[in-house]
Amino acid sequence: MNLFPKEPQLTVVARLIICISVFFISACNSENSTSQYATWTHYGGSPEQSRFFDAREITKENVNQLEIAWVFPTEDETPYFFSPIIVDTVMYVMGKHSSLIAVNVVTGKEIWIHANLNGLTRRGINYWESKDKKDKRLIFTINNTIQAIDAVTGKSILSFGKEGYVDLREGLGREPSSMRRIQPMMPGVIFEDLLIIGSSPGENYFSPPGHVRAYNVVTGNMEWIFHTIPQPGEFGYETWPKDAYKYIGGVNVWSEISVDTQRGIAYLPVGSPTYDYYGADRIGSNLFGNSLVALDARTGERLWHYQTVHHDLWDYDLASAPQLLTINRNGKKVDAVAVATKHGFVFVFDRVTGEPIFPIEEKPFPPSEMPGEEAWPTQPIPSLPNFTRNEVTKETLNPYFTDSIKQFWYKRLEIGKSGLYIPLSDKHENITMPGALGGANYGNTASNPTNGMMYILTQEHASIYKLNKVEPPKVDLSVNELQRVKALYNTTCQTCHGKDMSGGVGPSLQKIGEQLFYDEFRSTVVNGKGQMPGFVHVDEETLKAMYRYLGGNPMSFNFRRNLEPIIPKGPVVATGGASIIPDETRALPMSDYPEEVDHPSERYTTEYGLDWPALAAPPWSSLVAYNLNDGSIAWRKPVGQDSLYVQGDQSKGAPSGVLRKGMIVTSTGLVFATAKGGKLYAFDAENGDLLWEETLSHEVNAQPSMYWLDGKQYLVINATSNFAKDSYDHSKKQGALPKGYVVYALPDKK
Repeated sequence: MNLFPKEPQLTVVARLIICISVFFISACNSENSTSQYATWTHYGGSPEQSRFFDAREITKENVNQLEIAWVFPTEDETPYFFSPIIVDTVMYVMGKHSSLIAVNVVTGKEIWIHANLNGLTRRGINYWESKDKKDKRLIFTINNTIQAIDAVTGKSILSFGKEGYVDLREGLGREPSSMRRIQPMMPGVIFEDLLIIGSSPGENYFSPPGHVRAYNVVTGNMEWIFHTIPQPGEFGYETWPKDAYKYIGGVNVWSEISVDTQRGIAYLPVGSPTYDYYGADRIGSNLFGNSLVALDARTGERLWHYQTVHHDLWDYDLASAPQLLTINRNGKKVDAVAVATKHGFVFVFDRVTGEPIFPIEEKPFPPSEMPGEEAWPTQPIPSLPNFTRNEVTKETLNPYFTDSIKQFWYKRLEIGKSGLYIPLSDKHENITMPGALGGANYGNTASNPTNGMMYILTQEHASIYKLNKVEPPKVDLSVNELQRVKALYNTTCQTCHGKDMSGGVGPSLQKIGEQLFYDEFRSTVVNGKGQMPGFVHVDEETLKAMYRYLGGNPMSFNFRRNLEPIIPKGPVVATGGASIIPDETRALPMSDYPEEVDHPSERYTTEYGLDWPALAAPPWSSLVAYNLNDGSIAWRKPVGQDSLYVQGDQSKGAPSGVLRKGMIVTSTGLVFATAKGGKLYAFDAENGDLLWEETLSHEVNAQPSMYWLDGKQYLVINATSNFAKDSYDHSKKQGALPKGYVVYALPDKK
């Protein structure tokens, strides 16, 4: 439903006021932009994704005087993972029931609200402006499309792409309507007039391929595509079975792409092939899976690559932003690129040639026990010290466990296997450290580009894996299921939702499976919503069958669209983004190998095994500083606060917790870091001394941002998430702030 089928026209006076205000605040702040790192117009601060900010007001000596300057409330209960960007003195945030909001940071007032952007990429958006600054655009992905909004007026740019959008499902060599999930969870990166973007196609068998593409930000035309799964005649094709590109998925960049803007080189941290933990249908090393790939950012041509894991069987995709630094190596300055991995290693290369700066050795590891599987016999191990543990033993088991739990795990450790690069099996458990959560993950790396220092937020959580033989995912309903679903609908749903699901007292259910996550659908049916009662008697298999009947796939992922858009109070200029033309036909997701290709007779999968994340002793989360001039770890500090986060005695507290947070490094030698428990820290970048600590009223799950205005420096923290049950809920304390974007600054000089 679109409440504004034709977006309301701003009056001439209103448009003039907006344009004048944006021009004024732009002029006020232009004198401050003396460095390429003095703005935060990209997700990671700049296209380099260094999270480095060049400003001199906040220092080691005065950082402990920071105080809250102002707060922008999000005004709903939704946790937002959105990282604000600031252009001159306009900050773009997400809030108010999934609205994109332009806020004047001088006055704290809303300039415009574009409401009802459900499905917009969770982590952030991109900003682009023409050289004459007359065309200013916000570029983002929403519901598997790329769209553009005028950054001044907040209205959709309908000349972009086809009627205002580009379908990301097109151009991947698969039937577009069969793809339920392709847009990335990160915003991509802007370089010149291009949006370079990856994807998040999922990690199941037959998920779509994760080819990386570049689109023109004005026209929406695709300018180039890099096949991460090589096709016949392309480099790397021989590292796969014949025709593997027809059925293999993944090998995608779902996180952060870094760009050397001076050289025009894009650095891609590429993820794992499908299926993550069993690769009998992809025998070979599998380029460009788990590789750092350097491309010509203007053409997409491969310049060099390095594969950090061959034939990945552990989901050790590259997930954090490659860091671009100038290091002093043996008395010589070298422009380097460093990437941290989910399994605790740091690889460092010459940024131009791809040559390793520190030695890397191929070391042998055990073969696979699984039928048809051929684990790669060696894996690359860099000479730099790793920043995580890679094994769980009796000696390293969590000391807070009760004696009974310790005995329970002693037995499991005797039977199972733990250690680096041990292939998964259906005969025993693998206690893998780190597991599915990493190590280093998205938003977890930062650097000072000038002095060779790199910072990593790391978490050490184990996964317990065991392969199980499975049947292919079921997407069609059997005759019995169809009868059962129709009977349930006729007796329970038809009265309110209509005989043909077109609606009545209740809303239409047509294609509801495309509009809700399965968990949301299940929760609504079981628990009820609004005037709808809950139906607790419906079993899980019938729920899944009903969801498939309504157009969803419980094995897949669907981007959420609210059925009844909520238009918030304030200067709403548009709602819903560009109208997406529905598919005339909707093909089922790919569920089997093409007839003409050879393939294994069996498939195996495993759960992520995250029931015991705090299996090893704390600290579970740390901030680690690498000196890449000599390849040493300069310092390490535990971060975050959590309850024990284990099954057992939860009365004690532990000095670190689960995190996927963010950092900012400043030119004055500070590292700001957020962590579990609403924690915000300022560390001395040189030695790790804690200089300032703050506890926010709500949990933080987004990248911090920074800006400055008229000589004053501001730190922006998105504090909109709820505290977990196992953590300390600061939102209920006296004086707690509302959910929102919290802005810190030094007190005004008297």
